[in-house]
Amino acid sequence: MRLINDISQYIWETKYRYLRDGKPIDRDLNDSWCRIAAALAKAETGDQTVWAEMFFNALEDFRFLPGGRIQAGAGTEQQVTLYNCFVMGRIDDSMDGIFNALKEGALTMQQGGGVGYDFSTLRPKGDPAKRVGNIASGPVSFMHLWDSMCATITSSGNRRGAMMACLRCDHPDIEEFIDAKREAGVLTHFNLSVLVSDAFMQAVKNDAPWSLAFPASDSVDTPKVYKTLPARELWIRIMQAAYDTAEPGVLFIDQINRLNNLGYCETISATNPCGEIPLPPYGACNLGSINLTRFVDHAFTDGAQFNFQQFKTIVNTAVRMLDNVIDVSRFPLPQQQQVAQQSRRIGLGITGLADALAMLGHRYGSERSVLLAQKILRELCFTAYLTSVELAKEKQPFPLFDADAYLQAPFIQVLPENIRHGIREHGIRNSHLIAIAPAGTISLLAGNVSSGLEPIFDYKYQRRILGPDNRLQSVELEDYAYGLWKQQLPGAALPDSFVTARQLTPAEHLGMQAILQTYVDNAISKTINVPAGISFEDFRSIYEQAFHKGLKGCAAFRPNPVRGEVLAADKVTDPGSRCCAIDREPD
Repeated sequence: MRLINDISQYIWETKYRYLRDGKPIDRDLNDSWCRIAAALAKAETGDQTVWAEMFFNALEDFRFLPGGRIQAGAGTEQQVTLYNCFVMGRIDDSMDGIFNALKEGALTMQQGGGVGYDFSTLRPKGDPAKRVGNIASGPVSFMHLWDSMCATITSSGNRRGAMMACLRCDHPDIEEFIDAKREAGVLTHFNLSVLVSDAFMQAVKNDAPWSLAFPASDSVDTPKVYKTLPARELWIRIMQAAYDTAEPGVLFIDQINRLNNLGYCETISATNPCGEIPLPPYGACNLGSINLTRFVDHAFTDGAQFNFQQFKTIVNTAVRMLDNVIDVSRFPLPQQQQVAQQSRRIGLGITGLADALAMLGHRYGSERSVLLAQKILRELCFTAYLTSVELAKEKQPFPLFDADAYLQAPFIQVLPENIRHGIREHGIRNSHLIAIAPAGTISLLAGNVSSGLEPIFDYKYQRRILGPDNRLQSVELEDYAYGLWKQQLPGAALPDSFVTARQLTPAEHLGMQAILQTYVDNAISKTINVPAGISFEDFRSIYEQAFHKGLKGCAAFRPNPVRGEVLAADKVTDPGSRCCAIDREPD
C-alpha cells in the first residue's frame, strides 16, 4: 500500500519499517502490518492464520494504530519491548538504591520504553546522611543524573527516551522541584508533575498552613517537619512556574488512587511520561489508538455519520491484539513482566477526534461535538469491557482479579449492569482497558490526523523532526481533514466545523476532557493550549476547575520564552522545547 503523504512515508521508513543489518525486511507498509499481525497472532492457541488475517484487517487503512513500540518491534529479532509505558520501582534512599534505579531506567529506555519516577522517597537537600557522615543533595540533584543518562542512551527506533519526574506536594524540596526547569536547557528529558493531594487543595481553599515533611506523611516513620508555609502561597508558586515555563504539570494523586480499579492491591504515585497511564511500582502498559476518521461515512455532506457498528468491531479486535501483546512482548526487567502479567493492563484509546468531528460537521467544543465524543467514548469503553469479559471466559481473568474487591471500584460500579454481571460470573481479562494517549507519531503515520483527543493544531504548519542521522530537518504538515476538504471541495470556504486549538477557550478544552474522563479507567493526556496573553488568574483557574471537575491531572501550555512552542503555524520550532516531542514521544 502506498502511504498517504511524504510525512507518512518518512515516519514509516525511519520509525516502523523493519530493517535487518541495514537491509529492509518490510518492503512496504503491508509487509509491516503482516509482520505485526502474525506476531500478535502467536499468542493464540487456535488457527493463528485466521487470527493474523483478522488483525491485519484491523490495521489496514490505518483503522487501528498500535503503539509505536508494537509497530517497530513486533515480529522482529530486535531485543526490544513492545510496551510504551513504564513506572519504575521505588527509589530506595541510599546510593545503592539510587544507582540501581538509574540502571533499571537505562535498561528500560534502551529497549524503547518511556519511564516515570516518584522521587519523593529521597531525603531532602541538606539532610544529614548519618551512616556516612555527609549531607544529602536532594531529589532534584539526582534527577540531573537521570537526565544525563537519558541524553546518552538512544532507544530503539531512532528515539530518545522520555521520562516523568513526580514529587509530592508535601516534600521539603517541592519548591526547588517546582522551579527546576525555569532555565532553558535544564532537565530537558523530563516532564515534571507535582503530586497534589485532596488535603492540599482543601488547605489552598481555606488559606491554611501547609507542612513540608519527610518521610512522607503516610509513611510508617514519624515525619520530620522541615517547613510550614501557607498552602495558597505554594499553590501560586506551582501555578506561576507553569504559567512562565509550562511546567510542572499537576497530578491529582488522590483522585488517581480513588478511581484505580486495583486500589485494593496497589498504590500509585507516578505515571508514564505523558500522564495517560498511572501505574504502581514496576507497572507497565501497552498502547493503541483507534483512528476515528476511518469511521466517518459521507464526510462533509449533510448525510455524514459515524459508523458505530464498524467502530465496535475494530474495538473488539484491538482489545484482543493488545491483550496478546502482553504475552509476546519482551520486558526489560523481570519485575516489570511480573507486574504487567498480574494485572494485564492495556491502554486502548482514540486519535483523530477533532478531524472526525470536522468531517461530521461538528465544531470541536460545541455541545453537539461533546455529546458525540461522549457517545464514541462510551461505546469504546463498554465494548472493550465486554470484550475483556469474553476473553476471561476463554483465557482466564487477570491473576490479581478479586471479584468482590474489583466490583467495588468506583469506575466499575457505574458500568452497565450487564457488564458488571459478566465480571461477577466470568471475571475480566484486563484490570484496565482505556487510555487516551498523545498518539502524535502514529497520527502522522496515518496522514497527520489530529492527535489523540486534541483539537486541530492548525491547518498548515512547520515542524522540525529528528532524522535518522540525528539532524533536525523542517517539514511542512497539513491537517488530514483540511486536506480532505480541499480535495473534495476545492476553493470552497472552510465551514464553521473547522476550529483550531488557539481558537478554543480553556473551558472548551476542559469540557471535552472532563466528559471523556468518565469513560477512561487509566487517564488522558491532554494539553490545554492558552494564548500568551492570558492573565495569571485565568490561567490558575484552569487547574482549579480541573480539580473540581474530577480530572486526574492537568497541563496547560502557554507560549513562553523558556519553552517556546511545540509547533508553530508561521515558524519552525525546536522539538526539544518539551521533552515529549516527536522524536521522543512514547507512542
